[in-house]
This record gives sequence, C-alpha cells and structure tokens, in this order.
Amino acid sequence: MTEVREVTFNLAVFLEEAGVGRKVVHLLPKQVFFAQGDAAVSIFYLRTGRAKLTVVSPEGKEGTVALLSSGEFIGEESLASVGALHLATATAIIACTALEIAREEMIRVMHEERSFSDLYLKFLLARSIRAQADLVDQLFNSSEKRLARILLLMAEFGEPGEPEPFIPPITQETLAEMIGTTRSRVSFFMNRFRKLGLIEYNGRI
Repeated sequence: MTEVREVTFNLAVFLEEAGVGRKVVHLLPKQVFFAQGDAAVSIFYLRTGRAKLTVVSPEGKEGTVALLSSGEFIGEESLASVGALHLATATAIIACTALEIAREEMIRVMHEERSFSDLYLKFLLARSIRAQADLVDQLFNSSEKRLARILLLMAEFGEPGEPEPFIPPITQETLAEMIGTTRSRVSFFMNRFRKLGLIEYNGRI
C-alpha cells in the first residue's frame, strides 16, 4: 500500500519562490507594477525595495497617495471581483523585487492556509490604521508636522532592524503632493529641519 505524505505549507518559501500562479519580478526605479485603469488580475508582494501609489484625476492632476515598503502587498483590489480595475498606478521608487501572485492562486491559498490568511489580515489592518492616521494628520496637523511624519515613516522610524542611513529618493514635489502644500513650503521646512539638526540633506535625505 502506497503511503501518502501530506505536504506542509511553508509561508516563507511561498513568498520567496516562483510556483504555480506566482512569479518573481524585478523592477528598476520608475518602472510600474501596474497602471491606473489596468485590469486587476494579480497582486504583488513587495520583497525588497520601495514603491509609491499615485492617482490621476479626470482633470489630469496627479497625486501620490501612499508609499510602500518591503513586506507589503500591492494591488489588493484584484481580489474584490473578477474584472476589477486598478485604482492607482504603482511605481518602483528604487529597484524592487516582488512576487506576482495570480488572483486565483491568492484566493486559493487564503482559503486553504491559515498562516497566509493571518499574514494578509495583519497587512490589511495595518494599512487601514495607517489610512485613518493619514486622514487625521491631514485634518488636524500643520503641513510642517505632516512633512515630519512622512519623513519618519519613510525612514521606518521606530521599526525593528537596522536603521536606514538614507530615505528612498523622493522629490520635493512628491512630498508636497502627499502633505497638501506647495513645493516652496516643503523646501522651507526641509531647510529648517536641517538647521535644527533633525536631518542631513545633500542630494539624499
């Protein structure tokens, strides 16, 4: 009689290696994972690098709505329904490595593997909390405080692991979009932060 062995699910291996319904992709800075309005047929797990989400209004105005770092998922709207469209454009800020997971495979593993569904639920909760914090920040804090918060988030201030000597490359125009002010105000605040010894800024922050 042939013995049937059950294959144990390995979360780390699943997120690191290509397989059925998933492939590893590499993006250079400024390359896009997907564009706003594209068919949402897969979701990306960002393994290394930094990315941003931008939205273009019907009038053609572009705004940066989120910055993403390793360990986050990109394009979760693909799970909402068949035929869904991406609501934003995801672009690599620096070189990125990601695992692209097809919608069907993502749904299957969420249903069958509790460790994976737990990981994804934690991600969704963290993103929801951050979105609420961003809204409160926009409503009640000054643009200077909003800029300071964005810079701390980009540096992953207070996160475990080795501190980053530089935050990812980002323009003052993008920072201005994110905090709802002008580039000249961002430049003013950055110079003040530098004079106070809070940041060093010489091409890279």
